[in-house]
Amino acid sequence: MKNIIVIGGGASGMMASLIASQENNQVILLEKNEKLGKKIYITGKGRCNLSNYCDNQEFLKNVVRNNRFLYSSINALSPYETYSFFSDLGLNLKIERGNRVFPESDKASDVTKTLEKALVKNGVDIRLNQQVTNIVIENGTVKYVMTETDKFDCDSVIVCTGGISYSSTGSTGDGYYFAKKSGHTVTDLLPSLVGLELQGGDFAELQGLALKNVSVQCKNQDKTVYSDFGELLFTHFGVSGPTILSCSAIINRLDFSNLTLFIDLKPALNEVALDARLIREFTENNSKSIINVIPSLVPKSMANLILSRAQIRKDKKCCEITKVERQNLIKTLKNLSFKLKKLRPIEEAVVTSGGVSVEQINPKTMESKLVKGLYFAGEVLDVDAFTGGFNLQIAFSTGYLAGKNA
Repeated sequence: MKNIIVIGGGASGMMASLIASQENNQVILLEKNEKLGKKIYITGKGRCNLSNYCDNQEFLKNVVRNNRFLYSSINALSPYETYSFFSDLGLNLKIERGNRVFPESDKASDVTKTLEKALVKNGVDIRLNQQVTNIVIENGTVKYVMTETDKFDCDSVIVCTGGISYSSTGSTGDGYYFAKKSGHTVTDLLPSLVGLELQGGDFAELQGLALKNVSVQCKNQDKTVYSDFGELLFTHFGVSGPTILSCSAIINRLDFSNLTLFIDLKPALNEVALDARLIREFTENNSKSIINVIPSLVPKSMANLILSRAQIRKDKKCCEITKVERQNLIKTLKNLSFKLKKLRPIEEAVVTSGGVSVEQINPKTMESKLVKGLYFAGEVLDVDAFTGGFNLQIAFSTGYLAGKNA
């Protein structure tokens, strides 16, 4: 029997504690907040998209950084096994668009309650309001953990403290401090799954506009670095929404001065088909000003921007539109471009990109290669993925493997 300390009661910490306790070990879970799973409560807009019901190969395709590192952990607890794991604990689940897995109740709190109930049943000693201050290491082995009020002797420590996004949930970078103090490298910490700020101000009228079924491309000078199809939202700072969040995960380490976002507002029509559509619209409305006809092609709030970009006077009659102006309009509708300025702050990011270097962690056990008995799991590691339940799956799988080996 071992004494195991788990630091952090989020997704990876609860999973690690639960799995470690199944081996008849004495497990103490230290959480600095007043309750467990504080970040889980806000995931999936309060519904908790806890996994993605896909095979391991598809899962790994959706991991942006260091997916190879996750081979062992995802084989230890696959998305399918995660679904069964929670079902066996009594949580009813459902699968929605894009294979996203949610609790049937649509309540994120039910995910935390299910795990907490299992922890109590397994005899895990849950200590809330416990701020860990130090992990004491002697002769390359963990010895004990210090909090503001107590000292805990242990054989193993699993660090599951999360990243630095949504710091109000307790993710304030404690794990990075423990990692650095114990000799580990922490890679640059950047926002991922976050909105993008645009240069210029001509998008101000578009604030609040949600676009569906658009094609989005991001180019680094002339090279396409990201492309997707789906939803996009204009905000006071620029753009957000599913396609943009995924884009941020790919471009967050690139030079933004070279990045341009392109939106195809009419992806179902090629330029020839779109030209035919414009000719028909203009013929049927030949005596109307184009500003009154454009809303049949794009949302009304976009009319001024589209005509300005296409260099067409908004009071110009449809019968007066030249072929050159029509071609300009087609190019604008198919390639509406915006220069990117920067990522939104990390406080707004869904996850942190970067973390404890995976080169210093054994991928088969989640144990440090530098310190015996020290394990890392979840967002504190330098792994992150797209939206859709993949990041929580990383937390559960790495937590599972750490708990099993600690």
